[in-house]
Amino acid sequence: MFVPTTDSEKREMLEAIGVDCVEELFQSIPPSLRFPGLRGLPPPAGELEVFRHVQALAEGNRPLRCFAGAGAYDHYIPSAVWALAMRGEFATAYTPYQAEANQGALQALYEFQSLVCELLGTEVANASLYDGASALAEAVLMALRHHPERRKVLYSQGIHPQSLQTLKTYAANLEVEWVPLPLTPEGTTDLNQLRQKLSEEVACVLLQHPNFFGCLEEVEEVCHASSAQGALSVVSTYPVALGLLRPPGECGADAVVAEGQSLGIPLSFGGPYLGLFGTRQALLRRIPGRICGMTADLEGSRSFVLTLQAREQHIRRERATSNICTNEALCALAASIFLALLGPQGLRELAELNFYLAHRLARRLERLPGFRLRYATPFFNEFVLDCPVPAGKLHRKMRAKGYLAGVCLDPWFPKLKNSLLLCATETRTEQEQEEFCAELKRCL
Repeated sequence: MFVPTTDSEKREMLEAIGVDCVEELFQSIPPSLRFPGLRGLPPPAGELEVFRHVQALAEGNRPLRCFAGAGAYDHYIPSAVWALAMRGEFATAYTPYQAEANQGALQALYEFQSLVCELLGTEVANASLYDGASALAEAVLMALRHHPERRKVLYSQGIHPQSLQTLKTYAANLEVEWVPLPLTPEGTTDLNQLRQKLSEEVACVLLQHPNFFGCLEEVEEVCHASSAQGALSVVSTYPVALGLLRPPGECGADAVVAEGQSLGIPLSFGGPYLGLFGTRQALLRRIPGRICGMTADLEGSRSFVLTLQAREQHIRRERATSNICTNEALCALAASIFLALLGPQGLRELAELNFYLAHRLARRLERLPGFRLRYATPFFNEFVLDCPVPAGKLHRKMRAKGYLAGVCLDPWFPKLKNSLLLCATETRTEQEQEEFCAELKRCL
């Protein structure tokens, strides 16, 4: 709760600094630049009145039943996740500048790194990044540092377009040559084009699996082809899908990144989210951010330390691996709790449920007149649906009926103006799917 200062306390502070009123503190700011004050606000009210007003506003919201994904997924979050993560010792903690004094926070990050390594199939992982898009960008920067003489980056056109925008913004001043890899008619990366465009000038190859359209990629083929030319392979993935799919690190990927939102973090209008980053031991000193390690103190007891923190605000300065100077520690803790609660078997069951429900939905939609799946390629819980009418028109009608009917693709892919990217997670029951399909048919 915010407790303001009283009038007498304000007078006492003004007397202590030698001014008569608060306005004197702002005399150096020209009147034309001063904010005239907040207009249109209601008169002051007590806490109960404000609570009732906000509650009335909240009751005006109508939640949409979500059939959208595209990088942010509506998963069920067990109550224990945030009940534990929001304990005072975690929720109020800040960056541990005297790190070793905060053993609890360091252990939490160490456990998070261990879980991420097991999930992604990598040898090492850092203590998290801002989100999946920035993690992908950092992986490319790491590849460019590893191969300073190589300036080409091959990227699949199945990568999330917003991640590509973030990536190119990060590297805008690095004189990188971006080489796109087209998709086949089946919706996956063209491996023949990959082999033709690979050369000793390529620093890394970027792949998303499952890709933006939900299709499953040939990860191992891409990694082997990249390695044969000395290029690093970077794979962006979807954590929940790894309950069923082989981890990219085990397929030969040099770096694996992911958006961790699906691991116990609510949608929250787009953030804060969580970037996962794992790689090989050989690239350890090129990792951005920080890494927590485990050691023993002078008495031989287990203890935790910041093993690496090659950050620009520390001793590395301009030689730092990244300007990342913090991490999503609270979200990382929530993801750790989520993974620990599920365990390997629970994660597999969650992935199987997503797979089953999404394919059940796809079969129902294909039976509607004029609708068809765009790609016959295997998918996890997301797929592209071609509609008999413009997708934007259909999307607006469904929204008025209380459904978020996927994501319209034409803002990024104009040729797909009649296509929706749809997703079904464990939160969408079979009854909701039936109602969704019936409403979709009525909206034509």
